[in-house]
Amino acid sequence: MTTIVGKISVFLLAENRLLREALAKILNKKTDITVVGSAPLSSGVVLKITASSPQVLLFDPPHNTRGECSIIPPLRKALPTLKVVMIGMDPDKELFLRAVRDGIAGYVLKDATAPEVADAVRSVAENQAVCPAALCQALFEYVARQSPAYPNLLVKHHMGLTRREQQLVEMIGRGLTNKEIAVTLGLSEQTIKNHIHRMLRKLGASDRLAAAEMCRTDNSLLPA
Repeated sequence: MTTIVGKISVFLLAENRLLREALAKILNKKTDITVVGSAPLSSGVVLKITASSPQVLLFDPPHNTRGECSIIPPLRKALPTLKVVMIGMDPDKELFLRAVRDGIAGYVLKDATAPEVADAVRSVAENQAVCPAALCQALFEYVARQSPAYPNLLVKHHMGLTRREQQLVEMIGRGLTNKEIAVTLGLSEQTIKNHIHRMLRKLGASDRLAAAEMCRTDNSLLPA
């Protein structure tokens, strides 16, 4: 199907035909969105979606099984720029986090309004993530549990960093911003900036990433 220039192309993947038709009717009324295809989950659906080459996949997974997120990785491999928005029946943390690991860009609940669904499509098309407020805490906790981007990121004995500064180095190495660190530690962003400034001075590092790299490459390490 030919995509209309200037419109966000969307493919609808849902078991329920009435839901697909309702979503198509809602989205096609928007001046900046066009539905380029729809289908239930089936063995040949990856090829069908790939042939349509949509920008956004709006996906309502079957609710009688928990393993259907497995369709997302092969789709994103075939269409690297594809953004996936999943529709969830309720704030299901397990399904949500599995979908995050598989590469979704957005998640909306089944009771979302038509404008909210359309806004989610627009947001992911603009490389913004969409997460319901009810699942934000689960997402923060998931990120905090992940292995650091720098797996050997621990600190030398003679660097003289405080325990808090060691913690900051590890979090910087995981890619967290000052604001995210502040939220995680329950401190103000200014307090985090002050800690990082003192840490950089101790290390003689030019910036926060240089500090993380200095600690990563050192072989004389402290326990976390």
